[in-house]
Amino acid sequence: MKVSIITATYNSAKTISDTLNSLNEQTYPDIEYIIIDGGSKDNTLSLIKSSCSRVSVIISEPDKGIYDALNKGILAATGDIIGFLHSDDFFAYPDAVKDIVDAMRASNADAVYGDLNYISATDNNVIVRKWVSGGFDIKKMKLGWMPPHPTFYMKRSCYQRFGSFDLSYKISADYDSLLRYLWIHNITVEYVPKVIINMRVGGVSNRSLSNMIMKTKEDVKAMKSNKLPWLSAVAGKNLSKIPQFFKK
Repeated sequence: MKVSIITATYNSAKTISDTLNSLNEQTYPDIEYIIIDGGSKDNTLSLIKSSCSRVSVIISEPDKGIYDALNKGILAATGDIIGFLHSDDFFAYPDAVKDIVDAMRASNADAVYGDLNYISATDNNVIVRKWVSGGFDIKKMKLGWMPPHPTFYMKRSCYQRFGSFDLSYKISADYDSLLRYLWIHNITVEYVPKVIINMRVGGVSNRSLSNMIMKTKEDVKAMKSNKLPWLSAVAGKNLSKIPQFFKK
């Protein structure tokens, strides 16, 4: 099974090296690595070209934001499975992609997901928060549960059938898409009980108070659009983050 991994970049030179190194170190051989760059003005592209031997496609042009870039990557992908490796993130260990593929093969699921560590923006060894997803149960979605999107790998055929990211969302298009796949279309999923991705804190959704408010508003919009009971879901979604700070 070929795995298409998509990274969206824009002036990402400060963090992209860890991303690229973790991709280079993956033991799984059949990876199509797609870079969608929004027209970086720093040395992002030169770093990519000089330090990553596994890049298959580079598209560099202005876009309408990260979800537009990821949609371009989905259209460019030719793999059986599609996943995303953001330019602030990196794989937690060299067998991460192999374990994803093994789980999908063994279960014949439409998608696979795992756990995620939030790490310090300045020290890769400091875990700020640990997101342990747990096994899938659709009832948990009524309480705001969702898998960590950076660990979510889905068959390309599902993107073709159920669509990609809705660009009317600025922050929550990933949550909207997960609700569409899991809640509306009931795709089959398999859980890998391992930390797949290390994600630096300070992303778009939690960068400022205004962004956190926008995130909550967009989450409610996604819940309503996908017919999820939103009052219990938005409360549960925020409360569920508290225990993550104690799982280190």
